[in-house]
Amino acid sequence: MKLAIGLKAHSGWAAAVAVGLEDEHPLLADRRRLSLVDAQDAAWARQPYHAAEGLAPERAQALVERSIQAARRAAEVRFSQLLNQLGEAGHEIAGAVVLTSSPMPAWTTEEILAVHIRMHQAEGQLFPDALAAAIAGFGLPLGLIPERELDQLAPSVCPWAAEIAALGKWAGPPWGVDQKHAAIAALAMFGQRLH
Repeated sequence: MKLAIGLKAHSGWAAAVAVGLEDEHPLLADRRRLSLVDAQDAAWARQPYHAAEGLAPERAQALVERSIQAARRAAEVRFSQLLNQLGEAGHEIAGAVVLTSSPMPAWTTEEILAVHIRMHQAEGQLFPDALAAAIAGFGLPLGLIPERELDQLAPSVCPWAAEIAALGKWAGPPWGVDQKHAAIAALAMFGQRLH
């Protein structure tokens, strides 16, 4: 089956949902939690800006850069594993869509660390960016959808949004907001190609 993958990131992990269409109806092929932080790095990599708070500027910058690289490596490894398993099951990947946070100014690490809410914003952008870099690195079509806009976009690019709840009932838990939004994002890729 031709599949699209939707991803909703959090600090250190992401919900991944792979869906396809059969007779114009969505089918769930896979859903999982992708760890975007290696266990040995969790103390500083899950919330790197928080971990850098109070450090000297050079050390803070080095920790943040190290965290970004660690997140990108972890995203590449986990996404590769997902692609390999879907490929071994005979599926073709049409592309992937990452739900993103609101854009933020190009603040320096020092400017981010100066205001606590900015640390949350930066960490909210770090993991979707890592996933997007991994997807692009595999040469797959990449979609980026601001999560705040998903509800407005869903009817026009994803006419199957109403069927998403049924997928969750069939699949069983966990099927929360993260999985629903990731599924809608993935199906939006098909909607954009079909319309």
